[in-house]
Amino acid sequence: MAEIVIVPDRATGGELGARIVWEYVDAATAPVLGVATGSTPESLYLAMARTRASRDLAELQAFALDEYVGLPSGHRESYREVLRREIVEPLGLDPARVHVPSVEPALLPRTGEHYEEAIAAAGGVGLQILGIGSDGHVGFNEPGSSLASRTRVKTLTEQTRRDNARFFGPVEEVPRHSVTQGLGTIRDAGHLLLLAFGAQKASAVAAALEGPLSAAVPATIVQLHPHVTVILDEDAAGALAHTRYYRDVERFKPEWQGW
Repeated sequence: MAEIVIVPDRATGGELGARIVWEYVDAATAPVLGVATGSTPESLYLAMARTRASRDLAELQAFALDEYVGLPSGHRESYREVLRREIVEPLGLDPARVHVPSVEPALLPRTGEHYEEAIAAAGGVGLQILGIGSDGHVGFNEPGSSLASRTRVKTLTEQTRRDNARFFGPVEEVPRHSVTQGLGTIRDAGHLLLLAFGAQKASAVAAALEGPLSAAVPATIVQLHPHVTVILDEDAAGALAHTRYYRDVERFKPEWQGW
C-alpha cells in the first residue's frame, strides 16, 4: 500500500516533498523527474529552491505531466511557462532538458507517441510528482480514462475547467483540450509522490486511497504501484477511514527505511 504521511500544513508538506525529491536526485546517476503543475506542488518547488544548495543538476531531466492545447506560444498559463517560472529558473536547470509535450497543431496526431519515445530514451521517469483533482483525476486523465492509457490528447471536463479558471479568469478562457501522460505512463515511473492539500480534495483522496480500483477515479492507479508516497495536510486527510493506522506507520517507521 501507499505510504501516507499526514502533515500539519501545505508548507510542511512541501518541505517533506523536497526532501524526498532530493534524496532521489542525490542517489541517481542520471535523475529523471516527472513534474506536475497547478497550485498543489508550488510549496514543494519553493522548498526545493530553498534547499537546492550546491547540487550539480546538469544531468537532471524533467518531463511535464501535461500541457494545454490551443494557448499561444509564451502564454503565462501554458505549463511550459509555469515550469520555467517554478523550476527551471529557480533551480538553474537546463531548459533543453525540461521536456513538455508538443502542442503544435501539425504534430498533435503523433505527439503522444513522440513523448513516450522521449521518456523511454531518457531511461524512464524515476520519480513522478502528482497532484489530484477534486474529481480524482491525475494529470489530465479525467474520470473514465483507461487505467492502461498512454500519453494522448484529452478533452477536459467542465469540472476541471471550472477548477482551473482561477488561473485564467473566465472559464471560457480555459482550454478544452490537453496532452497528458496516460495512467499507464504514470504507472511506469519508479516512485510516485502524490500531494494533496485542502478540504476540497478530501473526498477524492479517500476515494483514491481507500476506495475500489476504478477508471471513474483515475487516481486509484496509485493502488497498483509498488512505491507510492502520499503527503496530505490535515484537511485533505479528513475523509480517510484509517488515519490512526497511517500515523502509527509513520511514528514507528524503522530508521533504516527511506522514502
